[in-house]
Amino acid sequence: MISRTLLTGLLAGLVASAVLTALYLAKIQPLILQAEVFEHAAAAAGQQEAAPGRALHTLMFNILTGAAFGLMLSAVLTLRGRPVGFRRGLMWGAGGFAAFALAPAFGLPPELPGAGAAPLALRQVWWLLTVAATASGLWLLMFAGSWPARLAGIVLIGCPHVVGAPHPQESGGAVPAELAAQFVAVSLGTSAVFWGVLGAACGYFHDRFGLDQGGATAGA
Repeated sequence: MISRTLLTGLLAGLVASAVLTALYLAKIQPLILQAEVFEHAAAAAGQQEAAPGRALHTLMFNILTGAAFGLMLSAVLTLRGRPVGFRRGLMWGAGGFAAFALAPAFGLPPELPGAGAAPLALRQVWWLLTVAATASGLWLLMFAGSWPARLAGIVLIGCPHVVGAPHPQESGGAVPAELAAQFVAVSLGTSAVFWGVLGAACGYFHDRFGLDQGGATAGA
């Protein structure tokens, strides 16, 4: 079962990372290149020449990211030991998007190069705490059997935002506000697609390889 769980996560991660890389190159990288022109006052042509090497680096990073999240999601589904399938996989993917992308973006939206930001260590700590609180809260809301536990889930989800994310003392930056807003929207949209594909693929392979305790197949 361990080998099938690993295979499920790796295959789902590979599919999701391929989709993520395609969206990144088509939608996100052009915005980053524009922002770097403002940040470094460099010629746009010079930035475009670095794109092929950057694309390979992005693909490798996305494969590692997809594999890591795929293995994590596959392990959770296997521990639950129930049929998942394509549609329920999408729901699990939506939960992953909410915990790892949407909730943190309320306090720390995706940032382009040249945008003002708080110290990296503070942002990383707040991001990790937000992900943990949101994931735990969603779990309680979905699977807890009592209303007090579900209420605790709501409190957990809200706590990081009540405390507040770290922000720089002085706002501003070289990047125009319109470009920054477009980057936030595109980044969240890309992340939503990534998590949707990852969840659906995990659900499909999970049942295809018979990882539910009932031995259900993909058609269950």
